[in-house]
Amino acid sequence: MGFLSTLTDSFREQLERRRNRPFLRATMAACALVAAADGRVSLGERVRVDQVLDTLERLRVFDPHEGVDLFNDLTDAILANPKDGHRAAIDALLAGVGGDSEAAELLIRVCLAVSEMSGDDSRLVDEIEIVSLCSRLGVDPRTVGLYSDDSMMARMGANRDTPTG
Repeated sequence: MGFLSTLTDSFREQLERRRNRPFLRATMAACALVAAADGRVSLGERVRVDQVLDTLERLRVFDPHEGVDLFNDLTDAILANPKDGHRAAIDALLAGVGGDSEAAELLIRVCLAVSEMSGDDSRLVDEIEIVSLCSRLGVDPRTVGLYSDDSMMARMGANRDTPTG
């Protein structure tokens, strides 16, 4: 019974990887789009991608290095050729979501988590990218905390601390 059980478990794991591979690509594309939005990828953003890979149940079936390699390939492409790299990442994102509104909202929340690790100087650029992704995925930005009075007040407070002129 041990051999058959091992074979069955292995088959299930392979099936689960195959079923979730588009979601892995979509997640890494979303992370890459936000992380590279300001023209660089910080260590904090890379750490957050690792955390996402460890946290999301649908991604635990993958070797984290596979996700990181995919993230690196996508960010490298975006930084090397922004137009083509961005298009490739958007295509992977849309293919992985496939009209699933729950997956789309989850990916926007992942984008927000990556954005939290950006420095304050690039947070607005990240939010612009995230709002653009909301539009492409059909997610109302308000449902994920964007455009709320609290988020606006926080940004206004942060801007007050910044010297002008």
